[in-house]
Amino acid sequence: MANIFLIEDEERVAAFIQKALEESSHKVSLCRDGAEAVKLFACNLYDLIILDISLPFLNGIEVCRHIRQKDKDIPILMLTALDSIDDKVKGLNTGADDYMVKPFHFKELLARIEALLRRKNTDSDNILTLGDITLNTYNNTIERAGRKITLTAKEYALLELLMRNSNKILTRQTIAQKVWGIDFDTGTNVVDVYMNYLRNKVEKGFTDKYIHTVIGKGYIFKTEPGN
Repeated sequence: MANIFLIEDEERVAAFIQKALEESSHKVSLCRDGAEAVKLFACNLYDLIILDISLPFLNGIEVCRHIRQKDKDIPILMLTALDSIDDKVKGLNTGADDYMVKPFHFKELLARIEALLRRKNTDSDNILTLGDITLNTYNNTIERAGRKITLTAKEYALLELLMRNSNKILTRQTIAQKVWGIDFDTGTNVVDVYMNYLRNKVEKGFTDKYIHTVIGKGYIFKTEPGN
């Protein structure tokens, strides 16, 4: 199951795609304007984006450009009524991974989505390095400035989530869902407790601090001040 962000302002088209994808066991978050899509992308995690070009407030090209500035890896499928070669080239040059023209067959859309998701999983780097921290997803090891750091499974999952979404604020609800696979309970402080565990192991004794609390919002991993 993938978490798909559908950005489409045509109500009937959006409803059709959402229903069909949910029946195919995917989770779908729907947005109908470009400006709102940019805001939602900044505070949520998605596996793939379906993006219409003709959107109110910000068009799909502008939205795609913004998303690519924040995340170079997330698959983006442009879905639009514009079918000229110039339109396709512009969309792909902006950062889209694939391009489909309306009207379309849902089976083909689903096949394109599955291909993009497979490619994303295949292309995932085994080695993730930010600042002086290196995370190896092949053997689940962590090093900082050449020093090995031992983490529990949940601490490792938490650090990987933060690093793969660097410079993006992650809410406690998002962290709880991704790391623990549970709906967030406001009566528990498990996220804050584990974040303290992680900080003690990853940052204690180092001058540079990468894990930051954003008051009233959540946490962010960043290696450069002010970003």
